[in-house]
Amino acid sequence: MKYGFINVAAAVPVVKVADCHYNMQQIESQIAQAEGKGIEVIVFPELSITGYTCQDLFRQQQLLDSAENALLQLLDFTRQLDIISIVGLPVVVGDLLLNCGAVIQRGELLGLVPKTYLPNYSEFYEKRWFASAQDLRPTEIRFAGNRIMVSPDPTLFRTCDGVLFGIEICEDVWAPTPPSNELALAGADIIFNLSASDELIGKHKYLQSLLAQQSARTMTGYVYSGSGFGESTQDVVYGGNSMVYENGILLSEGERFSLDSQMAVAQIDVERLRSERRTNSTYVNAQRNLKQSLAEGQEKVNYVDCHSYSPRDFKLFRAIDPHPFIPSSADMAASCEQIFNIQVGGLAKRLKHINTQTVVLGISGGLDSTLALLVCVKTFDKLGLDRRGIVGVTMPGFGTTDRTYHNALALMKSLGITLREISIAKAVMQHFEDIGHDPKIHDVTYENSQARERTQILMDLTNQVGGIVVGTGDLSELALGWATYNGDHMSMYGVNASIPKTLIQYLVRYVANNEVDEASRATLLDIVDTPISPELTPADEKGNIKQKTEDLVGPYELHDFFLYYFLRFGFSPRKIFLLAQTAFQQNDSASATYDDDTIKKWLTTFYRRFFSQQFKRSCLPDGPKVGSVSLSPRGDWRMPSDASSAIWLKELETL
Repeated sequence: MKYGFINVAAAVPVVKVADCHYNMQQIESQIAQAEGKGIEVIVFPELSITGYTCQDLFRQQQLLDSAENALLQLLDFTRQLDIISIVGLPVVVGDLLLNCGAVIQRGELLGLVPKTYLPNYSEFYEKRWFASAQDLRPTEIRFAGNRIMVSPDPTLFRTCDGVLFGIEICEDVWAPTPPSNELALAGADIIFNLSASDELIGKHKYLQSLLAQQSARTMTGYVYSGSGFGESTQDVVYGGNSMVYENGILLSEGERFSLDSQMAVAQIDVERLRSERRTNSTYVNAQRNLKQSLAEGQEKVNYVDCHSYSPRDFKLFRAIDPHPFIPSSADMAASCEQIFNIQVGGLAKRLKHINTQTVVLGISGGLDSTLALLVCVKTFDKLGLDRRGIVGVTMPGFGTTDRTYHNALALMKSLGITLREISIAKAVMQHFEDIGHDPKIHDVTYENSQARERTQILMDLTNQVGGIVVGTGDLSELALGWATYNGDHMSMYGVNASIPKTLIQYLVRYVANNEVDEASRATLLDIVDTPISPELTPADEKGNIKQKTEDLVGPYELHDFFLYYFLRFGFSPRKIFLLAQTAFQQNDSASATYDDDTIKKWLTTFYRRFFSQQFKRSCLPDGPKVGSVSLSPRGDWRMPSDASSAIWLKELETL
C-alpha cells in the first residue's frame, strides 16, 4: 500500500467441475497475470478449486484429496510470487466438511475461513454436504502440508502495510447479520467474498444493490468474485460476477456471461475509508458494542499476519474525477433538482420565519449572483409570492464592463423581478476623499472600498423595503478568503455558502439549457462564459475585463479539487498532489491539463490562503448545507483562526 491505495482483483477462471488439476492451472494463470500487474490481493470464486456444482461428488474422498493436492500445488507455485491469493475449496475438519476460503502467500497457507450461512432452499442444497462455521469448535488441523487453526471466530488478515481484510463466502452477505459486520467493526478495511450465485431475472441488480449497501454500511472495500461459465449445469446458469466496491461506489466490474476467464481490477483507497470511519461517530459507537462483547468473552477475533511485500513501483491506475463536486451525467437532472430544493427550502424557511416577502441582492452579471437570483426566483414561485418582491440591485463601479452590466439588466428583466440601479462611483470617490486615498492607486483599499460600499447599499436598502439581504458568495471563495471582510463576505442569508464555483457553473448552465425562456437562456450562457472577476479595477482599453480572478488566485477547478480532498478526507498535500496529477493529466480528461509545476504552485497558494483566511469563515452568515463539504463554523468546519500551516507547506516543498 502506498498513498493509502491497495491493488486488488476479483478473478473468475474458466473451470471444469470436479477437475481440480485443470482448475488449478486456470487459477495459477490468473494469479501470475495479477502479480504482473502489481495486484496485492486476489480473490477467486467459492469452491473454485473443485467447482461449486459438484453436488454429491463432495462426498467422494477422491475429490477431497484432489482438492488438497491442488492446493499443495498452488502453494508451491506461489512460493516466489509477491501476491496474496484467496481460493475456495472443501476442507475436512474432524467429522465436518467445511466450505472454506484459503488464504495463501509465498508458499504458506495463512488461514482457512469456513462459510457461516449455508443456503438450503430453492436450487441450493449446501447443508446436504457441508457444515456451518457455527457447528465448529476451534480446531488445529494438518492440511496441505501446514498446521492451521480453523475457527468459527472472526479472522482478520493483516498485510505488511497494516491493511486488515476479512473473508465471507457467498450466502454470508445475504444474511440479516453478515459476518462482514463484525469483521468491519473489528477493523477490516476490505472484505473479500468468494461466491457462487446463479443468475435469475433481476437478481444481478439486487446483488449490486446488496453489495453497495454492505460496502457503504460497513465503510469497507468489498471485493466479490462469483462463479462463471464453467459452473453452469442442469437447471442453473452462472454469469461470473466480479465486482469491486468502495464505500458503496462501484470501482470495477468484469464482463458477465463471458466464455473466457476474466478479472476485475481496482485500487481501493484505504486511507479514504479510514477517514470516513473516524469522522462517523455512529460507526465508532457500533465498534464499542463489539468491544463489549469481546470483553465479556462471548467471542474473540483472530489476527493473522501476512508476509511482507518486495519493494515495487507504485502507479495510480484508478481514475480520478477532476470535478468531484459535479454530479455524474447519469443523475444530472435529479442532482440539480435536489441542490435547488435544498437552497430553496432553506431560504423559504427563513422568509416564512421572519414573515417577509422581500429579498434584496446585488446582481453583478457574474456567476454567483446569477445562481442566487435563480434560487430566489424558485423560492418565490414555490411560496406563491410575487417575483417583484425580489429586488435586484446592479451597482456599477470603476471596473464594471458593458458585458456584465447588460447581462445583469437583461436577466433581471427577463425573470420579472424589481430592478434597481445605484452607481457606487460618487459615494466611493467621496469616501476616498474622506480617508485621504489617492484613487489612482489601485490597491486593496481601492478594491475593498467598492465592495463595502455595495454591501452598505444592500443593507440600507433592505431596511428601507423591509426584507433581507441574500448573500451570493460561494464555497470556493470562502475557502480562499476571496471576499472582502464585512463586504461581500456579509449578508443575512447566504444561499451559495456551501456550493463551490465549479458546481455553480454547472447549475447555471443546467438551468439555461432546461428551465428558462430563450432570452434568459442566452443571457445565462453568456454569464457562464464570462471570465470570473470581482471587477474592482478598470477594464482594459477595449472595455474587456482586466482583473481575472483565476489569474490571481488560480483556476477554480484546481482549488475545488484541492478543497474536496483536503476537507472531505483530510488527505496530505503529497496525496492531493498525486490525485491532481492523475485527474488533470489524463489524456481523456474533459478538464484542462496542468503540469506538475502548475499544480504545485496553486496547491501551495491554496494552503497559504486557506489557513490565513480562516478569520473570515469564523463569522459567516447562515446558509444551507448542500453537499458533504461545508465551511460553516456552526457545522462541519471548526478551526482556530490563527492555526499554523507550516507542516503542510513544508511537505509541499518536498514535492
